[in-house]
Amino acid sequence: MVMLVEKAQPRLTIATEVIAEDTQAIRCLDWDRDRFDIEFGLQNGTTYNSFLIRGEKIALVDTSHAKFREQYFAILTGLIDPKEIDYLIVSHTEPDHSGLVKDLLELAPQITVVASKVAIQFLEGFTHSAFERIQVKSGDTLDLGKGHVISFVSAPNLHWPDTILSYDCQTQALFTCDVFGMHYCSDHTYDENLKAIEADYHFYYECLMGPNARSVLSAIKRMETLGEITTICTGHGPLLRHNLKELVRRYQVWSENQTQGETAVAVFYFSDYGYSDRLSQAIAHGVTKTGVAVEMLDLRTADVHEVRVLASEAAGIVLGSPPISGPGADVAEAAIGTIKASVHKKQVFGLFESGGGNDLSIYPLQNAFKELGLKQIFPSIQIKGSSSDVETRYIASLLQQCDEAGTDMGQQVGLKKAIKQMKSLDSELDKALGRISGGLYIITAKKDDLSSAMLASWVSQASFEPFGVTIAVAKDRAIETLMQVGDTFVLNVLAEDNYQGLMKHFLKRFAPGADRFAGVKTQPAKNGSPILSEAVAYLECQVATRMDLSDHWIVYATVEDGRVSNPDASPAVHHRKVGNHY
Repeated sequence: MVMLVEKAQPRLTIATEVIAEDTQAIRCLDWDRDRFDIEFGLQNGTTYNSFLIRGEKIALVDTSHAKFREQYFAILTGLIDPKEIDYLIVSHTEPDHSGLVKDLLELAPQITVVASKVAIQFLEGFTHSAFERIQVKSGDTLDLGKGHVISFVSAPNLHWPDTILSYDCQTQALFTCDVFGMHYCSDHTYDENLKAIEADYHFYYECLMGPNARSVLSAIKRMETLGEITTICTGHGPLLRHNLKELVRRYQVWSENQTQGETAVAVFYFSDYGYSDRLSQAIAHGVTKTGVAVEMLDLRTADVHEVRVLASEAAGIVLGSPPISGPGADVAEAAIGTIKASVHKKQVFGLFESGGGNDLSIYPLQNAFKELGLKQIFPSIQIKGSSSDVETRYIASLLQQCDEAGTDMGQQVGLKKAIKQMKSLDSELDKALGRISGGLYIITAKKDDLSSAMLASWVSQASFEPFGVTIAVAKDRAIETLMQVGDTFVLNVLAEDNYQGLMKHFLKRFAPGADRFAGVKTQPAKNGSPILSEAVAYLECQVATRMDLSDHWIVYATVEDGRVSNPDASPAVHHRKVGNHY
């Protein structure tokens, strides 16, 4: 008899609070969300923040995620009649902040949308109806009356191409949406407990803002012209007030460190076209996991000189295919021509389809780069099926494939530096450290349609109650995205007299998105991850916490189940000669 276990409904709540004169926050708390796309494992849920400013005119800053539709409008209509709202300021059009824009405009069509030029274009694409609009850029203002004059700052690529920041001169509040945010859900409206939030704050920066470090520095420089800022009203997580200067300073320091020296990988994409934004972001994230500097550039708005310099100086080039006809095609053609004229044979490259249905074919691009002497690092990423198929069936696997492709690119570009570092360490210290022995294990993980595996030797039992283990996982391992807090996996113990085949299989380099279990005998564990049939024993584990080190994550996991498959076999032991590499 099969018992069906009903999945618990996620906790979705809303809190409102007056945060400044005539200004109210509407915080949609998503307590149980555990992942954003493939690269973002969330330990503390997230929030989607919206704000209501009441001058003589009334403005709403951003809406919320579509999952909050009923609750959000129940709260909003309790605060104000939507027909009294004069303006909707759209910081950017990513669905977790603009998911209710269409609903709001249907409810209150008199509202004037205030947004950047690119955001207006995006909104036209998914509202499919006419609406009043005001297009703004850096230096523009909107007077709501009662002293609430809103000044705008353009902040493209943070982390969406259409982002604007909005500053209320009356309250000295800066509305930043994703910038300075974090995925952190709690009853606290503000950042009073720095220690509690700083890990999530840094992780958020690394995933979303790190690949756009130059744009971060540009935005911070523009912010300096606004005047004193007393509150940063973020789109995710707590608002910044108690530790505002320190947290902005960290963004600046991290971004300055990220941009020091030469850009190693340039990711060129075409915003507002297909899935170019999301796929390019996933590739850039994969590159940053290797510690290699990356810079993203939107070909729709980039200056020709900017394209030329970046294409000629970067060690690696990643390019998303632009449209061949329609709006922006001429700009795309010119940009592609500039890139091809600027690259040289010492560089490496990778290509991906954007999925807009009208993509420039990647094959001529691939052949052109090869003829120019560039080496292709990962197979060109192609999208299968229609746009609706991509969204419903393929997007998670595509993001994983892009993340892995970016990691391959970063590893290749950083190879010489890694070899140099290994040779520079003290040889006697290396030999001594190498005398620390370990076992041989295969970590296997599966989440929905995504799966991965990794050979591991830095594994140790860490606790009795509950049973727990620690595993060191290099940040550039593909499986790292499937070992976030709350994720499950299987620790397969290899046999002393029968490990060579599995070791050889899982040590080889897999193409991005490739099935790592092809040709390997497995059976599903209770948690859904693969058990290797040739393992001497296995443990089913769940990630409880992670520690961030310079080049590894230390994953602590509780052991939920396990058994010995072959009582007569001994586990394999791994000895190294040196300790500065595997």
